[in-house]
Amino acid sequence: MSRLRRTSAAAALLLALPLSVAAAPALAAPSPTTASPSATTPAIRVDLPRPTGPNAVGREVLHLVDQDRPDPWVPSAGPRQLMVSMYYPAKAGTGGPAPYMTPEAARLLLAEKVPGNVIPVEAVTGARTWAESGARPQHGRFPLVVLSPGFTMPRSELTSLAEDLASRGYVVASVDHTYENTGTTFPDGSTLTCVVCGHLDDFGGAEAVSASRAKDVSFVVDQLTSHPHPAWRYARMIDEDRIGMAGHSLGGAAAVPALLTDDRIRAGVNLDGTMDLTVPESGLNGKPFLMIGHPLPGTEDPTWTTSWARLDGWKRWLTFEGSNHGTFTDNPLFAEPYHLPVPPGTTMSAQRGVELTRSYVAAFFDLQLKDEPQPVLDGPTTSAPEVTFHR
Repeated sequence: MSRLRRTSAAAALLLALPLSVAAAPALAAPSPTTASPSATTPAIRVDLPRPTGPNAVGREVLHLVDQDRPDPWVPSAGPRQLMVSMYYPAKAGTGGPAPYMTPEAARLLLAEKVPGNVIPVEAVTGARTWAESGARPQHGRFPLVVLSPGFTMPRSELTSLAEDLASRGYVVASVDHTYENTGTTFPDGSTLTCVVCGHLDDFGGAEAVSASRAKDVSFVVDQLTSHPHPAWRYARMIDEDRIGMAGHSLGGAAAVPALLTDDRIRAGVNLDGTMDLTVPESGLNGKPFLMIGHPLPGTEDPTWTTSWARLDGWKRWLTFEGSNHGTFTDNPLFAEPYHLPVPPGTTMSAQRGVELTRSYVAAFFDLQLKDEPQPVLDGPTTSAPEVTFHR
């Protein structure tokens, strides 16, 4: 039987997170009577892996409002609103510590994803990041990479990847897709929860969410490159001719419609997302595409095999042996210290998962957006025996 890149919602939740269309009801639901995990479980300090590039990392948070587009999931809410974290090469020591996520967003995430409240909220809100809020930017113009998280997940799940790309000389826009994740906190202090979760078919299915995310991403690019008044004060750092997109799960799947509908986005990465909108027979107009996934039992995901055959530009399909669906995110960094169970076949550590994801995603964008040769993408290497290349 063919297998999609979807794991059971009953699997260890922060490691086998819902994929592009997995529904949330099977998970532990938040409840006002749920005890605070910190009352019973001491918080273990979680340090995100140090970025590997030569630059310090700055971070600013943007609230963007699309006055030309009503919210697709809650039209009564008015125009589409997004929260975006901007990561950029910065001058060291010129800002303050950037928090991982807000307390309410962390509470909602843990209540939904971790049965029994095993992980305290403080373990998430107190996680050590490497970005500095309000840091002064480096001089220069840098490629832009837009990041989109998995369905039901906040943008914070890709923090380690965002920080690393910024340290290597990229501007990164990490997007929260409102009403599609456990909680998005806005500047007025409100935290909007997931409307689509558990009701995906009522909203047109994963295909509709992927298409909507492509519109979100194009709007973010619009706002960052608008002249003469871009939405970000350091927009001059962005090289508008070098823009890419990467995402996890549904966020990775959304790279396909984003590349098809926005000529400015030159290259895309799908981290383990079922391609509910497959690559069309006509391809992606020659645009390069990287697919990285975890091994599936039995037959491979047909949306991947179909899309792979149709890609008409530079392409690679990598499998990280011993990984699972959450490997490509920060989530195992929080689950591992609390000894949450892992899906069958998982042998890759949280640290190694981050290391490999960073390495191959950065190599792809270095090649495609900076035109720098990357031998690591040519085939298997002894330094990464876990990585299999599909031909």
